[in-house]
Amino acid sequence: METGYIGRRIAYWRGFRGFTQADFGRLMGQTRRWVQDLEGGQRQQDPRLSVLVRAAEVLRIPLEQLLMDVPPEPPPATTPPVEALAVIDVLYRDDSEDADPPPLADLRRRLTYCCEAFQACHYGALGRDLPPLIVGSRRSAAQAGAEASEAHALLSRVLQLTASFLHKYGPATAVQAAVVADRALTAAERSGDPVAIGAASRRVAKSLIHQQQPRTAVEFATGAARRLSADLEARGPMGLSTLGMLYLSAAVAASSLGRSAAAVRQAGEQVDQAAEVADQQGADLDEDYTMFGPTNVELHRVDVLTRLDDAGAALKAADRLEDEAVHGLSKERQAQHLITMARAQLLTRRKGTAAESLIEAARLAPEEVIGRQSTIDLVADVVGATPVPGRDLRRLAERCGLPA
Repeated sequence: METGYIGRRIAYWRGFRGFTQADFGRLMGQTRRWVQDLEGGQRQQDPRLSVLVRAAEVLRIPLEQLLMDVPPEPPPATTPPVEALAVIDVLYRDDSEDADPPPLADLRRRLTYCCEAFQACHYGALGRDLPPLIVGSRRSAAQAGAEASEAHALLSRVLQLTASFLHKYGPATAVQAAVVADRALTAAERSGDPVAIGAASRRVAKSLIHQQQPRTAVEFATGAARRLSADLEARGPMGLSTLGMLYLSAAVAASSLGRSAAAVRQAGEQVDQAAEVADQQGADLDEDYTMFGPTNVELHRVDVLTRLDDAGAALKAADRLEDEAVHGLSKERQAQHLITMARAQLLTRRKGTAAESLIEAARLAPEEVIGRQSTIDLVADVVGATPVPGRDLRRLAERCGLPA
């Protein structure tokens, strides 16, 4: 085996997980000098297969990641969580023979409840209440007469929320989320409402990211923003929030293109475009449940920098945020920001602070942490990088089903 190449791969994944050489050595039952020699390709008799198997376990990657020049991505989770199963099931149900739909006013009321549940990270409640809302809004759009445009706009909004809910669970529900996002855009286009079209386009862009098509996602989001900008600006805060969120979606997509100078520049330009829209809007608002405004733009700037592995710049950008403004956002946005901070803090070796961020996120919005595999993986990374995890971190790990 080429020990130099394997050593460099181990060093890369160790850094990606936020481990120092001492951290990794402790987890491997070895010294820091042993790790240094291993990564430098200086251990002529190592790495034995048993060493590589143990390293892959510690780094929580497939063994192939250490052996292949172009390592495959880990296989995605394939089992959707319980709260998503009923939602997925109803997506393919034939309800053409069902009774008359509920009144639009009733559907709007139920949609408001579900949107507020999403912002509060009550995903179990969504798993219970979204299925009948999907069926009712679908029947309403199918049977609408004079109110066809309004009914299709409402159906689009229900499907947008459904896509956002399914996006929470990553690869396990990525296919279903993509289907729902496309249906949301179709319903929005039938409504003719530019706000609905823009909001649905944002969900399609996110689905493209989950399908490993970030470049297409950037083009789709920016194309929708250009096409709809005049109509959205004419709609006041609701339209501006929609437009700004399209630019932020493009920024997140651009940050998934890699760490090239072009990707960094493109992501930054999209965040700056959103900042201009936020300045035009003038304040943090929750139009169409977007929480869009100057504060949300800066939270996305922190997130984009972290995704680009510029954790130091991300933490500096976070220092410029006003605590009061962040605390005025929804629990979902606050928890997401804390999770992003934990990633950036771990990448900069601030393990204790990363643990505190995750613990606070779990206190604020438990289902955003313990119910999502990506966050559970981050908790595992922080625990693995911490020589002696504190009581609160151990409790959080146990709630995530992890050994602590």
